[in-house]
Amino acid sequence: MHDALVEVLGVPPDDHFQVLTDHDGTTSTLRYGDYLGVRRDEGIVYVAITLRAGRTPDRKRALYRRIAELAEEYAGTEPRNVFVTLTENASIDWSLGNGEAQYAP
Repeated sequence: MHDALVEVLGVPPDDHFQVLTDHDGTTSTLRYGDYLGVRRDEGIVYVAITLRAGRTPDRKRALYRRIAELAEEYAGTEPRNVFVTLTENASIDWSLGNGEAQYAP
C-alpha cells in the first residue's frame, strides 16, 4: 500500500505512518460478502487511509487500482478482495509531534 501512495499520490517515501491490524476471525470479527457485484471471501483485506483533502477523483481511482495490483503482486490477494476507504481532512487536523500543526503552522 505504501508504494501505491508514493507512486500515485506523491506521498513522501519516508511517510511511514501506517497501522497494520490482523483480523483473523478468532480474536476479532471479519466480515465480507457480496455487494455491488463484487464477490469477496475470507481473503478480504481492508485498507483504511486518512489523508489531507485535495486529490481528484481520477487520482483516487488510480490509487485504488494500484493498491489492488500491489496487493496481488506482493501477497497474492485477489483484487476483488481489496476493500479500500479514504477519509479526508484538512491540514490543520494533523500534528506529527511536539504539539505542533506541521502542515498548517
